[in-house]
Amino acid sequence: MKRTVIIIILIICQNQIYGQANKLFRKATKATDLNEKIELYTKVIELEPKNLDAYFYRGIAKNDLGDYSGAIVDYSKIIVLQPDADTYYNRGNSRYSLKNFTGALDDYQNAVKLDPNFIDALYSLACVKYDLGNYEDAIKDFTSVIKAVPTQPKTYFLRAAAYVALEKYPLALNDYSLAILADPNNSDSYYNRGVFYLDINYYEKANLDLSIALKLNENNSYAYFYRGSSFLLLGKYNEAILDYTTALRFDSLDFDALLGLALIYYKMNDLNNAKLYFQKAKAIISPKTNPETIEPFKNTYWFQNQYYFFNENFNELSKL
Repeated sequence: MKRTVIIIILIICQNQIYGQANKLFRKATKATDLNEKIELYTKVIELEPKNLDAYFYRGIAKNDLGDYSGAIVDYSKIIVLQPDADTYYNRGNSRYSLKNFTGALDDYQNAVKLDPNFIDALYSLACVKYDLGNYEDAIKDFTSVIKAVPTQPKTYFLRAAAYVALEKYPLALNDYSLAILADPNNSDSYYNRGVFYLDINYYEKANLDLSIALKLNENNSYAYFYRGSSFLLLGKYNEAILDYTTALRFDSLDFDALLGLALIYYKMNDLNNAKLYFQKAKAIISPKTNPETIEPFKNTYWFQNQYYFFNENFNELSKL
């Protein structure tokens, strides 16, 4: 008789704990404050240590709050007990945020193994392979994503970037063009192809694409810089000045635009303005010294993408 009473009491206590935990869980899902969510899910876990859903959603809240390591701990507890594709994917995202690309790679691979149709995981797997320099495999995965979702321009951009890394420029150009076909009203599609054209010295085509990009999105400050560069390299100096000036309205510390203006004014034989803008650029690039060689400019667009043109004019600008 006593044993029966004890069992009944235990069942009642367990039901009360379950009811309380369930109430806290519902409250946590409705909460908008991330710290409150974490606190409530923690209380649920204290009452029900094996409530994997509470670990999962607490992990999401921690990740959204920027506590990636804490999120990883929560996801890992689930994976030890009951691994699933969503948890591997989420842990991969947290690891990726910490730039643990190898760990993220493992998690995304496991997510895809458990759910081959998990397109977001496959996309993320391709991205981390790209970041790790595994361009061939990244292209294969991006291709699989494109077959499943052919209307997403960003996937074409990334596959194109992988082709560029492999110096397969015709394939890269094809992908930039496919991105435009996928979404003709997407400013980024024209912008990316325009920058690519500029990098391979197709200045007229670059100018055309960048002009379309700016018609679709006049707030793209980078597009003004790159179109200005195409105007400069085409010898259309007044148009280039307007674009660089606009780019500087968005960012007054844009040393590449300042260098562009210095180059233009030098070409126009306006040496006072050439010297002025060159000095402004140098003050940003190397505020504590007055660089006399081209080496301190190695992080500029001009050094990295238009080296011969920049080097050809650098010595003359330095003499001003």
